[in-house]
Amino acid sequence: MKIAMMTNNYLPFIGGVPISIQRLSDGLRREGHSVTIFAPTYQDQLEDHNIMRYRSLIKGIVNGASVPDSFDRRIEREFVKGDFDVIHVHHPMMIGWTAVYLSQKYHVPLVLTYHTRYEQYLHYIKASCFQSAVPFYMKHFMKFCNVVFAPTPMMQDYLCQIGCQTLVQVLSTGISDDSFYADEDAALALRRRLLGENDGNVKYLFCTVARLAREKNLEFLFQVLASRKRAKGKSDFRLALAGEGPEGKHLRKLAARLGLEKEICFAGRVPNEEIKNYCRASDFFLFSSLSETQGIVLLEAMAVGTPVLAVRATGVSDIVVNGVNGFMTDMSAQTFEEMLDKVLQNPRCHLKQGAMDTARKYQAQDIARLAADYYKMAIASQDSMDAGFTENFLLQKISGIL
Repeated sequence: MKIAMMTNNYLPFIGGVPISIQRLSDGLRREGHSVTIFAPTYQDQLEDHNIMRYRSLIKGIVNGASVPDSFDRRIEREFVKGDFDVIHVHHPMMIGWTAVYLSQKYHVPLVLTYHTRYEQYLHYIKASCFQSAVPFYMKHFMKFCNVVFAPTPMMQDYLCQIGCQTLVQVLSTGISDDSFYADEDAALALRRRLLGENDGNVKYLFCTVARLAREKNLEFLFQVLASRKRAKGKSDFRLALAGEGPEGKHLRKLAARLGLEKEICFAGRVPNEEIKNYCRASDFFLFSSLSETQGIVLLEAMAVGTPVLAVRATGVSDIVVNGVNGFMTDMSAQTFEEMLDKVLQNPRCHLKQGAMDTARKYQAQDIARLAADYYKMAIASQDSMDAGFTENFLLQKISGIL
């Protein structure tokens, strides 16, 4: 098959959607399919013949992001040249409507991955009044799709609840084979550096990976750790926090205000291939986000045998199984702190194996094969629609209506 992937953001911009697209595209190509990624231009962008870069209105904004120009005429010109069998779009706005236009004009089936709970990001534009409008918008957009992909069964249920009438299939973001193999020497060096070789009181290393933004709920995690430090009367842990974002300055000030300057290491932007070493070096992966649709970083931690302690939320409940690969708690700082203390006092070695077993269910190549099957389903759906349109047209013409 020839597949057109369309997105509002891609590498070198770091985020869950670019990583998901890259892994799926690589897996599909290994299966013998042709994939072209339609992505905006960036400063210092990757050059690849499989990527069609369309114009950006603004480049180099927050964290190196771009504002794409989804009306760039090159998109349609290159799309026509590609003679694609299916369009896979990753956003329901901007490039999403370009994908709808191309799908309708050239009778190419359209599939959408619902990556983001957009209503949980409205604080950026101070538009809480639109909270109820987001499901309505999504329901309308999905009418133009042949198939919709939900990253987890919980998200599949959500899309059905808001009234999606299009077929919804579960297609998770896969994790690559090398995610299972951390650099043991690098992980050990990280652990020694972050714990401090000469400080025998510091026994535990935690890590988390998150964009430094409000929806990631990092203030909650900081409050938990500050409470633990007060309760113990000493500092017996360090937290490695990988990520950048608009709340970075605020979170650094908060860490200082809570007396966690030594305990929290702001690692900044960590290359994705190095995340596994941070996870491998850690005793637990702590996760407080309430806005995930899947929580791919949880699986990356599990792949190297690091169990998870997380707040129960969408995207977490489908992955974390209490007592098997980690634990979940309610959004209560006291409950989270108590659970953290409990698992540290009573180590459960089987959690490491349970974490790795869970991660193996999400290997990227298996996900790519499943995606290809779903694409064929979308193509069959489009062929059926086109045949129905032709039959209708002929019947009307014969009856003299046209």
